[in-house]
Amino acid sequence: MSGEKNLETLLKSMKPKLNAGEFVFCKTEHPEQINLSQIIMTFKEEEGTTIIAEKEVADKLDLDYTFVASWITLTVHSSLEAVGLTAAFSNALSENGISCNVVAAYYHDHIFVDKKDTDKAMDILNGFSK
Repeated sequence: MSGEKNLETLLKSMKPKLNAGEFVFCKTEHPEQINLSQIIMTFKEEEGTTIIAEKEVADKLDLDYTFVASWITLTVHSSLEAVGLTAAFSNALSENGISCNVVAAYYHDHIFVDKKDTDKAMDILNGFSK
């Protein structure tokens, strides 16, 4: 199954789900020293490896962070080839003064927003299905 590509269908059926917890973006130059089973995501960049982890895990690992986020999953199985989904929800959030950090994984899109913006972001995202 390759996922949904139709933008209208994606927007009406994306059903955002708020994942429990607080999440942070950290960096490390030594990812091999971290147990990856504790990590939500890693991404290798030229300057180092970015890690998304639960705040509690980052604190235990003594990793620096500056942004504490909520993690929202769009539960629709979107295709990696879908056009316009990220633009649609990021524009809606932006128009309401909410920044978002997006991770497109194989099955779903995941949105990280500042903890203080969680309720407003969920309202905006849920509004697409109306």
